[in-house]
Amino acid sequence: MASPRRYPRVRTPVRVGTLTLPHRVLMGSMHLNRERGDPAALAAFYAERARGGAGLIITGGAAVSRVGAGGAGYGVIAEPEFARTWHTVVQAVHEAGGRIALQLFHAGRYALPRAFGLTPVAPSAVYSRFSDATPIALDDEGIAATIADFAAASRIGIGLGFDGVEIMASEGYLLNQFASPVTNLRDDAWGGDAARRCAFPVAVTRAVRSAVGSAPVLVRISGADLVEGSSTPDEVDALAVALADAGADAVDVGIGWHESRVPTVQSMVPHAAFTQVSARIRAALAAAGATVPVIASNRINTLAQAERVLAGGEADIVSMARPFLADPHIVAASFAGREATVNPCIGCNEACIDRSFGLEPVSCTVNPRAGRELEFPLAAASRPRGTRIAVVGAGPAGMEAARAAAFAGAQVTLFEAGDAIGGQFLLAGAVPGKSDFAANARSFARVLDELGVDVRTGHEATAEELVGFDHVVVATGVVPRRVELPGVERAVDYVQAFAEAARLGERVAVIGAGGIAVDLAHLLVEGVDAGPDRFLIEHGLRVGALPAPRRRVTIMRRTGAIGAGMGVTTRWAAVQEIRRRGVRTLTGVTYRAIEPSGVRVEVDGTEELIEADVVVIAAGQTPRAQLAGQLASRGIAHTVVGGARNTAGLNAVAAFEEGLRAGDAAARAAGR
Repeated sequence: MASPRRYPRVRTPVRVGTLTLPHRVLMGSMHLNRERGDPAALAAFYAERARGGAGLIITGGAAVSRVGAGGAGYGVIAEPEFARTWHTVVQAVHEAGGRIALQLFHAGRYALPRAFGLTPVAPSAVYSRFSDATPIALDDEGIAATIADFAAASRIGIGLGFDGVEIMASEGYLLNQFASPVTNLRDDAWGGDAARRCAFPVAVTRAVRSAVGSAPVLVRISGADLVEGSSTPDEVDALAVALADAGADAVDVGIGWHESRVPTVQSMVPHAAFTQVSARIRAALAAAGATVPVIASNRINTLAQAERVLAGGEADIVSMARPFLADPHIVAASFAGREATVNPCIGCNEACIDRSFGLEPVSCTVNPRAGRELEFPLAAASRPRGTRIAVVGAGPAGMEAARAAAFAGAQVTLFEAGDAIGGQFLLAGAVPGKSDFAANARSFARVLDELGVDVRTGHEATAEELVGFDHVVVATGVVPRRVELPGVERAVDYVQAFAEAARLGERVAVIGAGGIAVDLAHLLVEGVDAGPDRFLIEHGLRVGALPAPRRRVTIMRRTGAIGAGMGVTTRWAAVQEIRRRGVRTLTGVTYRAIEPSGVRVEVDGTEELIEADVVVIAAGQTPRAQLAGQLASRGIAHTVVGGARNTAGLNAVAAFEEGLRAGDAAARAAGR
């Protein structure tokens, strides 16, 4: 008897206007900072996601005018250079069997003045700390011109062959600003009450609908602004209904503004935490007789999660953006029963969202090939494997080096002294909200097995046994940095603390307050992943009681900010989370001694004993690089990557990218 089809709800076709999608997972919009680069590279990026099974791809925002561009890295669709770029992209996606819609974008008060020397425009002159500017309030003529810009941009997009368009009216950008009482202070036809605040997004939708004829029009709205005093749920629901009446073929539900202090995309946000918002909007549309599909988004990163969202009636379609960065083949692999090989998005933001706010091209921490598909093609795995490559150490750099070398045609042996591959990702994977880090290591294990990599765990490789390999990639990682302090022998290092977290005392003092210390503090005060309920209660999105912290934890450092070194869009949220849970954070600390009852310190000229049952040292790392010196002395060709090479500025982004480049280069050079 045949087994049931996997993901039956995900695999059910769905119509968006005149377009029938083969299943219910689409790739959401991401600004890539690559739109002004090589058109062929951008086309290759999107085409690989089409081949990987995305039902529909939404492009990164295409600005409808220069004043509406989010920054200097944005393309303006009306300018010939970018029209040609997008034409190249559309052709590549269609040749790969995919469908693609153009997102029409206007940043409003979030536009950066330094990008093109233009002052941002908005419904009202309300200062934006995001762009550090006070915008010019649009007059009637400016409003009419902006509506015309959206219509013209949509017409250009359809003329370039796009399968549809999406109007960006979410995340605090221009149309969202018109809808919100926080940023729309007008008292005219375009503001003054909730109905008039809806007038501009409705007018834009009508204009676009008229401009594109029967082509699908999606509108991405903010289902919850998460900004005090902004639109109420009833007002958002009414806007969704009005947009459907104006011609929207689908309502794509975004969450939060850039100014919100509620995390929406970081790793501590539980999977599918906000789908009750899309469910509410879906119910409001149904009550009004609107039959347009509703799209859910934010922290849904597996098809199993998407299936549950659809089964629960919380949405008709699921949008995944960053999961397609982490693994462009997420849909195809999952449909084929190979979910265990899918490289999950870990919600770190460091190579994607953090970069998108500047000018550095977007990629992915756990998939550094993202955006570099032409540089690192996937077609080489079938080559004869005569080249022998050894990789020593299976943290992020080593895992990626082994994968890259195997894809480039080498016969690879991966040595790992520990019991499992993953390195520091295994520590992170124990932290509440960071289970995807451990899942990443498991997916690498499956992929390496499929590629025929000989993985030897519990094996400390020596220089002698590496003789005979064509090249060795040294990815032996780091060890905790020792500190010189009276009584330090009483302390444990952070690796021990993670391993023994359940057995540490009720009071813990951590010397060091970088990213590792913040993660450790989170683990110590929460212990297990509490799921979405706690998160929603904590941020005022659901009523309920919160448990008391499990421990009294203090983290401290001499200089710098708490969490320094973490990504810009993650640090504030992670520090906020541990402080909510009662963690005490101290800076400007002078350490005197570790005593039996805690750590004696001086803070702002006052001596204090930080009482603790256990003191943890989390004050940085040093390279574990002895093997590299031994290989050099024996003349064995090798490359040192990741923390073994340098701990200055060490992060997972650099480790994965160095692993990719070293593994690929070693295999290709040795195979010549």
